[in-house]
Amino acid sequence: MKHAFVFPGQGSQFVGMGKEHYENSAFAKKLCEQANEVLGFRISDIMFVGTEEDLKQTNVTQPAVFLHSIIAYKSIESASPDMVAGHSLGEFTALVANGTLSFDDALQLVSVRAKAMQKACEVTPSTMAAVLNLADEKVEEICTQILNDTGEIVVPANYNCPGQLVVSGSKAGIDIACERMKAAGAKRAIVLPVGGAFHSPLMLPAKEELAAAILSTKFHTPTCAVYQNVAAKAVMDKDEVKQNLVDQLTGAVRWTQSVQSMIADGASRFTEAGPGKVLQGLVQKINKEMQVDGVS
Repeated sequence: MKHAFVFPGQGSQFVGMGKEHYENSAFAKKLCEQANEVLGFRISDIMFVGTEEDLKQTNVTQPAVFLHSIIAYKSIESASPDMVAGHSLGEFTALVANGTLSFDDALQLVSVRAKAMQKACEVTPSTMAAVLNLADEKVEEICTQILNDTGEIVVPANYNCPGQLVVSGSKAGIDIACERMKAAGAKRAIVLPVGGAFHSPLMLPAKEELAAAILSTKFHTPTCAVYQNVAAKAVMDKDEVKQNLVDQLTGAVRWTQSVQSMIADGASRFTEAGPGKVLQGLVQKINKEMQVDGVS
């Protein structure tokens, strides 16, 4: 009976996030002020009273979700994970929870990652789309066909749960993909309101910058295994953790496979720490026998 802690990624942000923690917890207030200092701007102000548009900027969204998730996790006095995982950005939060990274170092990396991704988004007009109720193999096949037929990049980006796969690529490629996925029997294929093609080869310009930052950051031996997005299995070696973090920028988030691996390794309870309840829903869709709860 193992307890897994999981952490959300970009998209779970909301106006007012973390405000209640800040007003009621001296520790949360201290962590927010620490983050403001590390980032060089008052991210807490944007989180508490900014607009939805402000929060959607990648260089704001990622550190905001990270900070909120850490505060939520630290508010659980009995938190003692047997294993951790994070969805995309959430992987950095997971690495603080299992002692691999310090809060300051992880926040610095999240900031570098967000800015690098923002720049990569500006190089090529790109986006993502959610494909519902189509077999993973069929989605993969259509992505390959589009590349072969048109030269447009479209790849599977997020394996969220059975029947929900997000694809990522050029705007033209995603438009073609949505048409072909629906023609192949997908219940829906919806373009998402995101800034670019995350977890695709179009993020390659950001990879070098993030790799340099990761290599110059001190990583510690984890206190428990992290199930990383690109590996979808238990990882304890800090050098392997580093490489997987770099590869994650252009590789797929294999969330379904990661959760299945955690369950195979004994997980029976999943606690989501951070804004929203998205991961709790995904875990239950992957295996409805799992006990899920969360702290926001």
